[in-house]
Amino acid sequence: MTHPDGQLVLRVITMPRDTNHSGTVFGGVIMSYIDQAAYVHARSLGLHRWVTVMVERIEFVAPVYVGELVTLRATTLATGRTSVTIQIQVEAERYSTGQLVRVTNSVVKMVAVDANRKPIPFTDPQTLTGDGEDARL
Repeated sequence: MTHPDGQLVLRVITMPRDTNHSGTVFGGVIMSYIDQAAYVHARSLGLHRWVTVMVERIEFVAPVYVGELVTLRATTLATGRTSVTIQIQVEAERYSTGQLVRVTNSVVKMVAVDANRKPIPFTDPQTLTGDGEDARL
C-alpha cells in the first residue's frame, strides 16, 4: 500500500506491557518497531539477511498510549551496493478519537549480508533458502 508518507510496513496495537511508569509506551518499544519496519522494507528489496548498521536521531514529538494503533511507513531514501537507507515515519491513531498523530521519524541504514555476515550486493539473487538454516538470522 502506498501513501504520501511511504509504504505501509507495520501496524501494531499497543498493550499494557509496553508502558512505562508514566502510562505511556516506552520509547524503546517504538524504537524496536522502527527497526522491524526497516527490516520489512529492506526485505522487500531483496530476500537476504539484513542487519541494521545505523539509526539516526529519534526525537519523540508525541506520546503513545495503551490501545492505540501505531502505524509505521517506510520510504527508500538512498541505495548503495550493499545497503539501503530508509526513512521510517511513525504515527499513532488515538484510541478515543481516531485522530492521527505523528509520533516520530527516523532514518535507518540496513545492509544485506550472506550466511557469514559479510556484506553482499542486495541486488544479488536471493540468498535465503527456506531450508531452516535461515531461522538463525
